Amino acid sequence: MTSPQRVRFGYWTPIFGGWLRNVDDEQTPVSFAHIAAIARAAEEGGFDLTLIPELNLNDIKGVEAPSLDAWAVTAGLAAVTSKLELLAAVRPGFHNPFHTAKQAATIDEISGGRFTLNVVSAWWAEEAKQYDGLFSAHDDRYARTIEWVEVLRGLWSETPFAYEGEYYRTEGTYLEPKPQVLPRLYAGGESEAGRNAITRFADAYLTHGGTLEELETKVADMRRRRAEAGATPFKAFGMAAYAVVRDTEEEAQAEIDRITDVRGGAAYGSYQDFVSKSKLDTQIDLKEYSVSNRGLRPNLVGTPDQVAERIVAFANVGVSTLLLQFSPHLPELQRFAAEVIPRVRRLEAQRDA
Repeated sequence: MTSPQRVRFGYWTPIFGGWLRNVDDEQTPVSFAHIAAIARAAEEGGFDLTLIPELNLNDIKGVEAPSLDAWAVTAGLAAVTSKLELLAAVRPGFHNPFHTAKQAATIDEISGGRFTLNVVSAWWAEEAKQYDGLFSAHDDRYARTIEWVEVLRGLWSETPFAYEGEYYRTEGTYLEPKPQVLPRLYAGGESEAGRNAITRFADAYLTHGGTLEELETKVADMRRRRAEAGATPFKAFGMAAYAVVRDTEEEAQAEIDRITDVRGGAAYGSYQDFVSKSKLDTQIDLKEYSVSNRGLRPNLVGTPDQVAERIVAFANVGVSTLLLQFSPHLPELQRFAAEVIPRVRRLEAQRDA
């Protein structure tokens, strides 16, 4: 069995104003100034990376609510941070790979080599309709993604780069400057087509939140697929999670009761679209959908000691990267950094002694 890695702590950049579908005001303004303040606090508190999600419509608060552009935010964060890995989400159906390769190399230069990519094959048909994105059949989206990644890596590695595929072609393209280090590519998916594609092109595997047993099964499955493909092992396994840290279990449970008080409304307009288009391997209910990205399933809820022990248990089954959500984002991230991260480091040191 592979030895557990040191947990890397990441957080989702809140470009939507928060992560809760039942709470209108999460005291998390949709503004770059606030996002930059969160990034600086994360660096000071021991976080390693941030995932900048990409949706042109706000699926948390409703389609009429504001959301910022992921790539503009990433470029801004590259200029105001010094240590965080900047993991930007990208959907091939919305981005030409030639332009994307140029943008990525530029942000990589701004950040000093801290730029990475989360490749998402997309799930929201309504967003694609409104923003003129390509949204073909599920398996075709993954076939396009494979070519898209081949073009991206080719442009970053070869000069000039020529390519002849079903979706993309070039007789020879020059791209300079190239990234300082070839950016790591993360990807997540649960369907058979998704897992097969990710096995072929990704460096690291991401998943929505799940139970300890679910993550142990997923990690083992993706390790097996990678080995059978004759490829090098995945560099990381990452999981989304929503964290609630309080002084007592009772206080933590009271917060869970508050944020999962299902009221429905406009924010749930994307629920059926998400479930029907994503081909999930886990059933979710409307109450669980109250928190983004199945964040409650890992149960990172309780006292600092309880949450730290839970995180180390996930690390022991192969989860090496956490992508966390909080609400209100800034003070809860700071609480987590002060009270949980040091405890995890102590537990890791005891485990590895």
